[in-house]
Amino acid sequence: MATVTKEQYEFALQRVEELLPLVDENTPANDRNALELTIMSNAIIEYENEHFPIGTPTVAQLIELALEEMHMTQKQLAQRVGVSPSRINDYISGRAEPTLKVARQLCMALNITPAMMMGI
Repeated sequence: MATVTKEQYEFALQRVEELLPLVDENTPANDRNALELTIMSNAIIEYENEHFPIGTPTVAQLIELALEEMHMTQKQLAQRVGVSPSRINDYISGRAEPTLKVARQLCMALNITPAMMMGI
């Protein structure tokens, strides 16, 4: 498969903006606009996957995001996990990595899979 060029990517972005108002959930899949929207979207995804890859989140990012999603403070998490709030801050700032025992407790408290915590 040929690589999507920057010019094609920019064209696809513009074209998707034009097509979005013309297609909704009731539009048949074989509709000309729906088909073109799919093709343009696939080109955008291909380009972005190549040029803007999303890396695996760090432990710090996982903790920070989970805290935000759960509307939990670092102090509340520290109480649930059994460590000091400053230790949680160390994990979030990247100054320290949790031990396996603490990582397991973080996974349970924040509903994070162990595979995510390990970067798998």
